[in-house]
Amino acid sequence: MSDLKAGFDEAVNYIQSAEGDFKPSNEMKLEFYALYKQGTEGDVSGKRPGMMDFVGRAKYDAWEKCKGMSKDDAMQKYIDKLEALK
Repeated sequence: MSDLKAGFDEAVNYIQSAEGDFKPSNEMKLEFYALYKQGTEGDVSGKRPGMMDFVGRAKYDAWEKCKGMSKDDAMQKYIDKLEALK
């Protein structure tokens, strides 16, 4: 496993298991979500959720902003964003 992938997995685990001291805003959660999806799956695919699916639409739009970014760049940005918050 590459160092980048290992660091990315560690950052993901940190965020998923973070206790009360780490409370990101909804906007920050969307940024992490988008970078995670871009880093693991690549460019967004499928149809944009309908107007009444507020959460799904927000997630889709956030991920779409990362379109064209390489998986490695997305993983590195995810790690960097977390490090900046610590």
